[in-house]
Amino acid sequence: MTVGNRSALQNAPNTGGQPRAACLQRRNHPARDQHGFTLIEVIVAFMMLALALTLLLGTLSGAAKQVRHAEDAGRAALHAQSLLDQVGIGEPLRAGRSDGELDDGRYRWSLEVAPWRDPGRADVLPTAGTPQLMELVLDIEWGDQPRQQLQSRALRLTMPEALQ
Repeated sequence: MTVGNRSALQNAPNTGGQPRAACLQRRNHPARDQHGFTLIEVIVAFMMLALALTLLLGTLSGAAKQVRHAEDAGRAALHAQSLLDQVGIGEPLRAGRSDGELDDGRYRWSLEVAPWRDPGRADVLPTAGTPQLMELVLDIEWGDQPRQQLQSRALRLTMPEALQ
């Protein structure tokens, strides 16, 4: 070997006893030695995440609607209790029908008052001057759907007007 060749061998990288061509092939493909995710794997992972979030948000949306319906029904029950508590307090209870709105028109109510008849004793008529049972039927509606209504029934004992 000549001196010129020797310097070329000294400047060549150490291949660990392997031929120079094998060493160059390894350097041209560094991705084979690296570990990571492919583009397809990343896209599939994002698609699965998007699907999971869609299902989760759909469930939360349905739960929010149910909570709102429960809140409206609870408020309707409170309004019904208040209305029934006020009937017959300031003035004598008389048969008839009345209606109105609550919460700026959000709830609509109608109250029907009628003498109560015992279904098992329909032939018995009330006698004059004795206390009488009155049936109160209160209907409250809200929203636009048929499920959004509440009906409350109550009985009240009234005294004859001559005894009051």
